[in-house]
Amino acid sequence: MIIEEIVTNVSELNPDELNKRHQEKVYMESAHLMKRIQRVETDHGRDLGIRLKNPRDLKAGDVLYMDDENIIIIDVLSDDLIIISPRSMNEMGTIAHQLGNRHLPAQFEGDDMLVQYDYLVEELLDEMEIPFKREERKVKQAFRHIGHSHD
Repeated sequence: MIIEEIVTNVSELNPDELNKRHQEKVYMESAHLMKRIQRVETDHGRDLGIRLKNPRDLKAGDVLYMDDENIIIIDVLSDDLIIISPRSMNEMGTIAHQLGNRHLPAQFEGDDMLVQYDYLVEELLDEMEIPFKREERKVKQAFRHIGHSHD
């Protein structure tokens, strides 16, 4: 089966609509959410090709296929993350500047900054005495590197 467009996201579905269908999941690494063309397998062993007509990143909960009886949903595997919890705007600005200089992509949940684990970032946070913890956590979208050059 070739998937050319995303049907919807489970967040848009009525829970009754979701629960009445047999659910299959495609477990993906967050880095693979950016791939427009790829081959995947559901947790029930069904092979799928994804070739999206409209370029967009995949997200956790995206519905690849749905009929009256079945639904195939994307689920994201946990990432090894550093959860940074700055105590002030000054700490947030300082660490954001440091990570930006390293071109590290970040995501935000509430007052926390999430970055993929890197021992150098861990050392920097220790050195700067900015509160953080290391955690396995699922993210909803891919960590996207933004192209940039220092011309």
